[in-house]
Amino acid sequence: MARPKKPTDDKTQSLKKHGALNPHPHKVVEKMFSDSLLEFFDPRDLVQVKYEMLRAVDRRGCSVKQASEAFGFSRPAFYQAQSQFRQEGVTGLVKKRPGPKSAHKVSDEIMAFIEEKIKVGKPLGARKLAPLIKEKFGKDVHPRSIERAVTRRKKKRK
Repeated sequence: MARPKKPTDDKTQSLKKHGALNPHPHKVVEKMFSDSLLEFFDPRDLVQVKYEMLRAVDRRGCSVKQASEAFGFSRPAFYQAQSQFRQEGVTGLVKKRPGPKSAHKVSDEIMAFIEEKIKVGKPLGARKLAPLIKEKFGKDVHPRSIERAVTRRKKKRK
């Protein structure tokens, strides 16, 4: 059965676009976020919820357990947010894209090897190149990663 679509407004779209949409706003039970007179506090705003959770411990003297439960997080998530906030400030509370940030397996040396093996006018043959790379460099590189690396190189040259 298909899930019903949630209504989205401009703020929800903006929070989502910037990685600041709280995936579980219903877990925030802190009264400042549920008081209808305090329209400023929005449980959908992940950065605001995390910041207020940190403030509850730092300024109001709540325990980490109390604060993390009231704001809908686990204790490890609290400590992670605290560490990120100390290192980067408020921007550290925004979700980061998971995984590697760039192509890290296909080095310049491997790319030169790939280009050496590619024959002009012939298909790429990434599936055949992957075991050759493993043999020569000792790195497991997925054929799709090879294809993306070759495409990126071609775009740079244009």
